[in-house]
Amino acid sequence: MGLIQALSGSIGGMLADQWKDFYTVPSGLPGTAALFAAVPQGTNAGRGSNTKGSSNIITNGSKIVVPEGYGLLLFQDGAITGFASQPGGYIWQSNDLNSKSIFAGDDLVGSLIRQSWERFKFGGQPGSQQSAFFVALKELPDNRFGTQSEIYWDDGFLKTQVGAVTRGSYTLKIVDPILFVKNFVPAAYLQPGKVFDFTDMDNAAAGQLFNEVVGSLAPAFSLYTNDPGKGNRITKLQQDSLGFAQSLSQAVENGYQWRTDRGLAIGKVSIVSIEYDANTRELLKTVQRADALTGSRGNSNLQASIAQGIQSAGENGGAAGLVGIGMAGGMMGVGGMQQPAPAADDPVARLKKAKEMLDLGLITQSDYDALKARALGL
Repeated sequence: MGLIQALSGSIGGMLADQWKDFYTVPSGLPGTAALFAAVPQGTNAGRGSNTKGSSNIITNGSKIVVPEGYGLLLFQDGAITGFASQPGGYIWQSNDLNSKSIFAGDDLVGSLIRQSWERFKFGGQPGSQQSAFFVALKELPDNRFGTQSEIYWDDGFLKTQVGAVTRGSYTLKIVDPILFVKNFVPAAYLQPGKVFDFTDMDNAAAGQLFNEVVGSLAPAFSLYTNDPGKGNRITKLQQDSLGFAQSLSQAVENGYQWRTDRGLAIGKVSIVSIEYDANTRELLKTVQRADALTGSRGNSNLQASIAQGIQSAGENGGAAGLVGIGMAGGMMGVGGMQQPAPAADDPVARLKKAKEMLDLGLITQSDYDALKARALGL
């Protein structure tokens, strides 16, 4: 016995016209509200307008409107007697054979809810008086986190321990309202006029979640940077809100069982800032330099460096300096030719290298003649 679904889907004006009195979500709620009592809304049975009623007690024949993005929970003496996650209009009847206790969808969340219902469902005959609460099923934003000092983790790309101070925010989703209410929400919030809000700094339960997220950041960074599928780059964290959310969600599940014990999951994460410690900053600079010296970009940088060295050697050491640069260029592979340098005391090799430099336009004919004379001892 319990709820009868009068109309499913979006609730339009027609139903409101038919139902002059009904219970629904109170007006003026913050977008971060997670759980709160239903309120009567309408003409109050012909006794004047009522949109801010405080009583959430329903009886036989009471009508309830469930908007999109919310679920309806019914209680009797602290026990859950009914739940509806499908938007629409419902009528409460304790003695109608067509009524039932649970309305849940066929998606993953619906299956989780049905499992919890079988675990916690009311064991006796529901009475005619129930208390009604709404629970948010949409993503709840603006849940913030931050560290006051560095956290450290083993980085899969840098192959060492790195540290940083970080802050950001995440969205939270209640994936199993029954678990959430039974195992996590304090009883003080199951009262008319109370609003359970994860962003409320006076909410001790929400503060506990904040501490657990901060405690999970280091394992989450480690999971992310040690995942080859994510490229092992800590510099990608701030551009990959969904990828890092998966790592953070896994870390809090491993440490605190949010989903399995509390019916909670992290949706998306936005990292506002990461301030790496001094050692990590030096490591990142080294990695950036190494990246710049790989592939075709690296060859270009190398040739530019050698050309600059040739110019400097020519200005300061004449032909002898040029020969030294030419030998170094042979060792490093100027122009992409990776080959070992010839022995420094081999005059034929020295003349061959000088001829290559002449052909490349790196030295003049007079420079070549001078090098040739020196190599032959003339």
